[in-house]
Amino acid sequence: MTQKIAVLCSGGGSNLQALIDRVGSGDLPARVEWVVSNNGDALALERARRAGVEAIHLSARTEGSQEAADLRLLSLIRDRGIDVLVLAGYMKMLPAGVLELLPGRVVNIHPSLLPSFGGKGMFGHHVHEAVLARGVQWTGVTIHLVSERYDEGPILRQRVVAVQPGDTPQSLGSRVLAIEHDTLWREVRDLLERIR
Repeated sequence: MTQKIAVLCSGGGSNLQALIDRVGSGDLPARVEWVVSNNGDALALERARRAGVEAIHLSARTEGSQEAADLRLLSLIRDRGIDVLVLAGYMKMLPAGVLELLPGRVVNIHPSLLPSFGGKGMFGHHVHEAVLARGVQWTGVTIHLVSERYDEGPILRQRVVAVQPGDTPQSLGSRVLAIEHDTLWREVRDLLERIR
């Protein structure tokens, strides 16, 4: 039986697209069951629709309250038999019930080598600006299990990216993103194999 993944996004969804592409090529033997975004204007929802994946705008505004939104997310996971939940640029804290429903099966991708440059407010260009301001020589990509605290769950995989002289947040970010696209699907595939 085909294993099912679901993806939470808040923005452009380029990591979602990388997952969709790897499912399409057969490299990731799974199905993207649905994509949820807390942002109705997220390009990620359009990427999902173009791929024939159910795209759902789910927020306190669409459901009437945050509690109702949390309950709907939980029912989507439970009712659809989701095996692994992937956070790909999702900017909200998950309800605790999600981690209870999918223990050890909720992963997040972060654009630095955690535990450095993680935590609340550290996403996207903010991470790359902080890396450059600190003057470190290396940054990278971390895929980790999600816990009750931002960016603190057990690390599953990291890949290093060198900081180059003259880097801007944009140039550094584009190199990190390319590594994200080549890393996330591999860890999702490996996790699916472990829980099969």
